[in-house]
Amino acid sequence: MVSGFWFVLSDFHVVTNLCVLWHSPLRENVADREHTMIDKADGAELQTTNQKPETNNRKPQTKNQKPETYKWWVVAMLWFVCFFNYADRQAIFSVFELLKSEMHLSDVQLGIVGASFMWVYAAIGPLAGLVGDRINRKTLIIAGLVFWSLITIATALSTKYSHLVLFRALEGFGEAFYFPASMSLISDYHGPGTRSRAMSIHQSSVYAGTIAGGSVAGVLGQHYGWRSSFYLFGSLGILLGIFLLVVLREPARASSTDSMPEPRPSGRGGEVKNALKTVRELFAIPMVRILTAVFIGANFVAMIFLTWMPSFLYRKFNLSLAMSGISATAYLQIASVLGVLSGGVLADRLAKGNRGGRMLTQAIGLTLGVPFIFLAGWTLSVPVVIVALTGFGYFKGLYDANIWASLHDVVPPERRASAVGFMNSLGWIGGGVAPVAIAAASERFGMSACISANSVIYLLVAGLLFYGIRRHLWAPHGNAS
Repeated sequence: MVSGFWFVLSDFHVVTNLCVLWHSPLRENVADREHTMIDKADGAELQTTNQKPETNNRKPQTKNQKPETYKWWVVAMLWFVCFFNYADRQAIFSVFELLKSEMHLSDVQLGIVGASFMWVYAAIGPLAGLVGDRINRKTLIIAGLVFWSLITIATALSTKYSHLVLFRALEGFGEAFYFPASMSLISDYHGPGTRSRAMSIHQSSVYAGTIAGGSVAGVLGQHYGWRSSFYLFGSLGILLGIFLLVVLREPARASSTDSMPEPRPSGRGGEVKNALKTVRELFAIPMVRILTAVFIGANFVAMIFLTWMPSFLYRKFNLSLAMSGISATAYLQIASVLGVLSGGVLADRLAKGNRGGRMLTQAIGLTLGVPFIFLAGWTLSVPVVIVALTGFGYFKGLYDANIWASLHDVVPPERRASAVGFMNSLGWIGGGVAPVAIAAASERFGMSACISANSVIYLLVAGLLFYGIRRHLWAPHGNAS
């Protein structure tokens, strides 16, 4: 089985080359005929420079122009990629009890299975951001999707603990390249007027995928064994990758309007120096440091709920495996979808007349989520825990809707993918500690107390974000950079 896995690894290189070969003629064809990028308040659209105006003053369409609606089709396509990104990673948490029984694992070992994905995901994040700023993003997105889908199928072949850790780690490697590339792609299709809405719609796929992964894995695991959901999600992801190879298009990259593109050093040493310079430039911005710290804390709390809530409901309330998987994800994530959609609209409105409006929306969401986190761990009633999960999910959505849009508000356009990569990496370091920490702490204090204690973390990061907004964005001569 392990030797067969190395064949799966080699497929990632093959898929990447196929994507490059497929895309290169299209990119050259578009580059020859599309010369000007106009960044409008409601989005970025491409025009050809050799058009002749019509007498009715309407802009003629050519087959090479991207219509206004295509930028929303891009969001829709990436929505499904992100859906599988999260369904594949969430599925394993709903079958922890089956894995524990079959492979005789402790809670700490299960925590390491969950954390192995997060640790590799975090380690690859900076590299993924740098790569996303330098090579074709369509290629990264599709190659990553096919690779992690193959790894998802390979996970179903696991027969012992070491296999689970290995395949979860490799899935983290494949999925790490998606978010920096996709967020940069959306930002180039959507200007300031629609960016938060576009990203919040895309963000809703995180919750839909989490619901599907947790619910489907729980139901299929109860009736057909824990491996069945991994075969299903992996196969569907590969089919989606083939479809996107045909229909997804790479736009021209935006750049800062107040500076000329800087030359990139040649050679490996030059690339290292350029990467270090990028890191220094990004973290010299005060709000980047604050947003990153807040993300670390918020992601720590989120990973505890994602990793351990199915087992918590199964053990404390004696729910079935299927109902534990559904209840742990559906109420929280459906509420998060509503929160993220309303958070996107609210943030866009606040950002029009209020510097830091997107971050203010996030801070409000974090603050209002505090009592629901405490209640989720403390209650002895199933209806009350459902209310707590729903409330936490909604206010978590207000924060999540603007994670990347807020970051993009304070970094140069040509550094967006790198900024997302570094912040995502550091956030997942915090997330990777969470599953193991809660498993170890629960042996002494109990799972209920440990879940409730996370309300303190939410309160602290909310206060830090309010401070950052007031100090660096609202204060006289305040500067985010």
